[in-house]
Parts: sequence; structure tokens; C-alpha cells
Amino acid sequence: MKALSIRQPWAWAILHLGKDVENRTWLTRITGRVMLHASQKYDHEGAKWIEENFGIVPPGQNDLPRGGFVGSVEIVGCVDKMASKWFSGPFGFVLKDPIEVEYQASKGRLGFFNTDNQDAP
Repeated sequence: MKALSIRQPWAWAILHLGKDVENRTWLTRITGRVMLHASQKYDHEGAKWIEENFGIVPPGQNDLPRGGFVGSVEIVGCVDKMASKWFSGPFGFVLKDPIEVEYQASKGRLGFFNTDNQDAP
């Protein structure tokens, strides 16, 4: 199965706030279910953005799992425009049906990467 590393609190927002797009600077043709890997880094500016735009204070960096698998999501396409408040482009992977899984520590990688039975839940 493919996986994608995403900084917290963005992975949390996909699983709990209905974040329906993952913004990237590059296109993908990958579709289907992928594992969500929460990277080691926490995006403090992203947390402020979520609070300012949604009135919700995300959990802090010490309160969210990092450095492992936290869920999966269906990628249904890649766009360069989208009416979602979450879209900032230049490209967005359109997300659907997130599923939270029990945290499992694992190293992430840049871009999409393959998991195996030892890496992913």
C-alpha cells in the first residue's frame, strides 16, 4: 500500500476536521486508499491557521502522534483549483473517507512511499 507523510496538525485535521485536500507543489496520478503517516515535524503556523479559520485550537505538538501511521484516506484525484477552504495549491490531492487507525511508529519518507506488513497497520 502507498503512504504519504503529512505534518501534524494537518494529519489530525484530515481525520477529525474534514480536511478534504492535501496541498502539494507537485502533481500525482496516484488514486485509491493510502496510509497517512504523521511526520516528526509539527507545523505551528498551520495550527494558527486552523484556529483563525475554523475557531478550533488543534492539539499541541506534544499531544498528537508523530513519526508513525495514524490513519488512511482515499485519494480521488489531483486538482489545481478547488472550492474548499482547505485548498491553497498549487496542487491538491482530493481526499475522501478518512479512517483513523491505532498509531504505529514508522519512519516516513518524502513523496509517496510503499509500506509493507511490517510498516503499516
